[in-house]
Amino acid sequence: MVTTGRIIGVMQHVAEVEFLLDPPQMHEVLTLVQDDQAILEVYQSAGVNTYFCLILRGSSALVRGAEVLRTQKPLRIPVGEGVLGRVFNVFGEPLDEKGSLGKKSAPIFEYNAVSLDDVAIPQQIMETGIKAVDFFAPMVHGGKMGLFGGAGLGKTVILTELINNIVIRQGKEEKPGKKSKQPERYSVFAAVGERSREVQELVENLAQADALAKTSVIVGQMGENPAVRFQTAYAAVRVAEYVRDAMQSDVLFFMDNMYRFSQAGYELSTLMNSIPSEDGYQPTLPSEISQIQSRLYSTTENSITSIQTVYLPSDDLTDLAVRSQFPYLDAMVVFSRDIYQQGRLPAIDLLASTSAALSPEIVGEAHYNTYMEAKKLLEQAIAIERLVSMVGLSDLSTDDQVTYKRAQILKNYVTQSFFVSAVQTGRPGTFVPRLTCVQDIAEILNGTFDGVDPERFLNGGSLAELQLR
Repeated sequence: MVTTGRIIGVMQHVAEVEFLLDPPQMHEVLTLVQDDQAILEVYQSAGVNTYFCLILRGSSALVRGAEVLRTQKPLRIPVGEGVLGRVFNVFGEPLDEKGSLGKKSAPIFEYNAVSLDDVAIPQQIMETGIKAVDFFAPMVHGGKMGLFGGAGLGKTVILTELINNIVIRQGKEEKPGKKSKQPERYSVFAAVGERSREVQELVENLAQADALAKTSVIVGQMGENPAVRFQTAYAAVRVAEYVRDAMQSDVLFFMDNMYRFSQAGYELSTLMNSIPSEDGYQPTLPSEISQIQSRLYSTTENSITSIQTVYLPSDDLTDLAVRSQFPYLDAMVVFSRDIYQQGRLPAIDLLASTSAALSPEIVGEAHYNTYMEAKKLLEQAIAIERLVSMVGLSDLSTDDQVTYKRAQILKNYVTQSFFVSAVQTGRPGTFVPRLTCVQDIAEILNGTFDGVDPERFLNGGSLAELQLR
């Protein structure tokens, strides 16, 4: 028996559908009797026998009174070997003109039950080669890292550098015919509300470095309707889950941008006349973020290491859509507009950035103790900088002058040239191992370079590369 309903209201990207008999399942795909190219997805109950549906793909026939048809199938996304090296959208349609993605697919909202005993707690540091990240907010293998910053501060640049250092660089170091010591690892990139230009550049860089073959790129670009942008995030998570569970491989999961996901949910919630929370966002915001983050876990067999950019509206770290990400992250890298305007790149706020890995058991005693000393120095420098702005450097005590200059050296040392921006800056990129960075900062804190001009530490690599001795 074919079950049909009818549309009783259309609100831009949301349709209200009535089913008097045999109601549809949550997340079930509906289509129009008059046009089977239209795609609607049941999202939530709207009342007695009525349902709000996301209009993923519209049609001129999608009007009030139009008949809709149940497909009795959920929205599915291509998975497996066929999506590696491919760029596609939430409908499983290729965007790279390379033909079919294969027959294997999986429901976007299919959950794999797992025992808590099989969930791994991240303990191993993953080096990024970026000094400010590895020292002040070290990333853990199998954990989650958030990159927080306002517009134009370099979130996407550092995300691209992370892809270069973790994905591309490792691929170049693996010699052909020689088995790598590292386990097989694939990458999934979710472009949620991203600019098509940036996605194109990412794909070209991956292809040039022969790293695209192990990467899947799922795109819901900025110009798409909010329903498509919203479901793109879930689709990308499903691809990552399949790699972890079915393909038994480690996954690097990148999402740019988590705020755009929250924003898409807000747009849809407004169309469904939901009463907003006190902060103005949709009341379902925490659960929407939880559905994404709780699926990006690592098991004792295979891991998902997640790096997500989070846009800060008005540079406000206390915004609800931003704060809702905090409980799920192992590391936070926070960008500062003040630091950006001072010309120190990457414009990372060293004191606001942090990581759960900053403990002696994970990073080691040397890194932990050096970090605590560096943090103390930077905190002392904040008060001294206020004095300098009022009375000048020469009127400070000798101890305060030493502290101020040493803090300047430290802040300049963690600036760095990136491989991905070498063409624009004219400076070659640098990769600094974490332990080398720890040793260098320990020397700076011990006063070894107190007599060196702080400007000489800008945009370089390790102290050995700077050749200051």
